[in-house]
Amino acid sequence: MSSFRLAIIGGGPRALTVLERLAEHRERLPADASLEVLVIDPGNLGEGSHPTDQPGHLLINTLASQVTVRPPRSSVGDDSTPSVLDWAARHQGDDPAAAGRSHLPRVVLGQYLAAFGREVVSALSPDIRVQHIRARAIDVRFENDVYAIDLDNGQTVFARYSVLAMGHGYRTQTEEDRRLAGFARENGTANPHLAYFASPYPVRKLDAIDRTARVAIQGLGLTAHDVVSAFTLGRGGRYRTENGKLAYEPSGREPRLWLCSRQALPFAARGVNQKGQTGRHVCQFFTPQAVARLRARARTLGDPRIDFQADLLPLLLTEMAYAYRIAESGEHVDAHGFTPAPEELRLIRQVLWPLEDRRFASPEEFRRWFLASMEEDLAEAYRGNCTSGIKAATDVLRDAREAFRAAVEYGGLTPASHRYFVEQFDPIVNRVAFGPPLRRNEEWLALFEAGIIEVAGGAASRIETPGDEPRYRISLAYPDRPVAVPVDVVVSARLDKYSPRTDSSPLSANLLRRGLVRPFRNGEYHPSGIDIDENLRAKRADGRVQPRLWAVGFVVEGPHFYTHALPRPGIASRQTADAEKIVLGIFADIAAVDTIAAVATARSTAPPEIRSEAVR
Repeated sequence: MSSFRLAIIGGGPRALTVLERLAEHRERLPADASLEVLVIDPGNLGEGSHPTDQPGHLLINTLASQVTVRPPRSSVGDDSTPSVLDWAARHQGDDPAAAGRSHLPRVVLGQYLAAFGREVVSALSPDIRVQHIRARAIDVRFENDVYAIDLDNGQTVFARYSVLAMGHGYRTQTEEDRRLAGFARENGTANPHLAYFASPYPVRKLDAIDRTARVAIQGLGLTAHDVVSAFTLGRGGRYRTENGKLAYEPSGREPRLWLCSRQALPFAARGVNQKGQTGRHVCQFFTPQAVARLRARARTLGDPRIDFQADLLPLLLTEMAYAYRIAESGEHVDAHGFTPAPEELRLIRQVLWPLEDRRFASPEEFRRWFLASMEEDLAEAYRGNCTSGIKAATDVLRDAREAFRAAVEYGGLTPASHRYFVEQFDPIVNRVAFGPPLRRNEEWLALFEAGIIEVAGGAASRIETPGDEPRYRISLAYPDRPVAVPVDVVVSARLDKYSPRTDSSPLSANLLRRGLVRPFRNGEYHPSGIDIDENLRAKRADGRVQPRLWAVGFVVEGPHFYTHALPRPGIASRQTADAEKIVLGIFADIAAVDTIAAVATARSTAPPEIRSEAVR
């Protein structure tokens, strides 16, 4: 019996999908071979960034009916609970859909992932064994044809195959982090409320902030919604319906909150879902086929890379206008010869670039616009994602994900265009199409009404550290007069992109130092992520592909696009496809090694010298 070992560094949803594909293709493992799988993660198997000990007020941002880790075809379990919503209805003792909870608590997602983890491990054949090592990997070395993985508990494990699936990480301190944290240290005696949080997670650490503190939240996206929830629902506040709208009842433990960011734009609410579990807009203009045609044309000019703004954005705006007209007319619209009306394009541009031709003279003027924008967006969200032209148009940005991937991945855009897409356009996509549940924006309006939150925006904002008082200052440069808002606490509410150059984990630093990985680059531009080939095999510092080291998920956001979304029920997903490439690569290598060993044995009268089975 030949024994092989696979180490998966990270035990979240990507690791689960690798295990599920191992179960699905277990017949490819040679009859005389066995595979030991080490899953290295300090948390519970499957949970990843959704631990089951997090507060129940944090919600899944995607409809629970549209979240799963179960592929459309799998030998693991059955298909009676294809989505998180179905699983919760069966295992939580009630019907979340009947209770109106289409966006379930994140802790339920963690429970679902942990349950699927147990299910997939039990489905593996006896010759594929899983060992969960509750530790963190801190270093990887390639020695004697195997990977030696050092753990933070002092142990070293060895494996022939390794998969990097670490998920979300945290950045090393930036100059801005050091400036804000240093101000709190230096002035803490004069103002004991002073504090800086480079990340709000886990949100329970925010409990240390006193109710009398004034808090600045940098960012208005999904992380900011978690922070606001921690300071309100997490402190005993509650919502009630009053005259048909939500009202907030404070507990008295909430601090005053100021929302601020470079533009301070509210994230659009998800429209009421009218598409079911699998329904999607069928694109006619912004498609992978259109991208392929543009790339073929560019190749004739000597460079297959294309320009997002010049080549693709017009197609995308046309696609959004097409979806808008279908929704608003309620009728079939023939795509052949379709031309967007000027008013349709004006409305779509207004959603994407709301400040394009707008200036604000005062904080009061910006606040009025901000609240009116949230109310108008909610009105569209109530109409639904098939009935509201605006929500149908912005849903295109979700439904056209494969066209985005065809355009962006593996440096498919020119470097300058790639920078524009990552740093300017993709944040717009997140703001208008991947926003919070509708309920969260209703809550924010209630919190504005209750005086719990305010917005500091309308002009470029900056957190200053003044020398004349022990408080931070949100500085706003309005044309008529500068405005300064004093605060005691700053919470950075932004998720960090993954880069091996800036990730704070010892593992990332050591992988880079040893040359086992390199940052992905498109020309001189590094969007984020580890460089990989099309089979997800990591590339060394010198560009050589490592045939037995793979990277998957958030750590390859850069060569890949939009890796952090979990699969949807009944739809073939990137997550499953990526895991399948890894698993088939492992089984092909095992078969090749076994064949070589069999030939060597047949040619030799003496037993071959075989290295320790434990690390093969």
